[in-house]
Amino acid sequence: MNKVVKVAFIVVSILIIMSVIVGVIDRRDQRKRERRAREEGKKIHKPFGPYEKYFKRPLDFFLSSLTLIVLSPVIGIAALLIWIKLGSPILFIQERPGRDETIFRLKKFRSMTDERDLLGELLPDEARMTLFGKILRSSSVDELPELFNIVRGEMSMIGPRPLVPQYLPYFTENEKHRHDVRPGLSGLAQINGRSSLSWDERFILDLEYVNRITFKTDIQIALKTIKKVLKEEDVVIRGTEGSILDFDVERQLNRKSKYASGE
Repeated sequence: MNKVVKVAFIVVSILIIMSVIVGVIDRRDQRKRERRAREEGKKIHKPFGPYEKYFKRPLDFFLSSLTLIVLSPVIGIAALLIWIKLGSPILFIQERPGRDETIFRLKKFRSMTDERDLLGELLPDEARMTLFGKILRSSSVDELPELFNIVRGEMSMIGPRPLVPQYLPYFTENEKHRHDVRPGLSGLAQINGRSSLSWDERFILDLEYVNRITFKTDIQIALKTIKKVLKEEDVVIRGTEGSILDFDVERQLNRKSKYASGE
């Protein structure tokens, strides 16, 4: 028991030291971003307070690293089961826009098969979703590899969820500010309806968060996220009943509707 405590103490101590270093590097990078923005005559997001400015990034690194260590058996078992039931690859990797719309490669556990039609095209999501995949989604176990994105500084524990690059041309100028901060594993929109909210409702909540990032808010979102995951609330599979239109499709339809009505 004493050995376990000693090892845990050493691991936590190392993570704290590394988190401090990460925080220093992040502040250096932030000053570079601010200087570059001034030179280019652009506005840049200003942190709401000391927590966002100095502590959020090192805390993200510490918590994501510690969670990866603690949940490593769960991650290992999940990876093995995915390999057995769905085959390889184990990970679903997709490009997503992060802070300042910088593209990064988001990592998730694969939850669907690669079944294709006679023309070689992938079948709709609902046709490729297995019971095992639904369990991965509803338990949010499929999201665990995103912790590696957080360690790398591409994501945060809390923030607006990263969407797909093809949505970028359809954001309004105001909505684009959701990309002023790192995207998150969970966010204000996810605890207020998750996948059942309309796009406009999601973006309103995203911007509300971006404009006022505090430690209290992050703690509240984290606790409510855990509660929702345990209760498996507001889980909707894309393409199934209850899901909404893809954002780009919805905006295209809205534009056509306005054009047809002469607005």
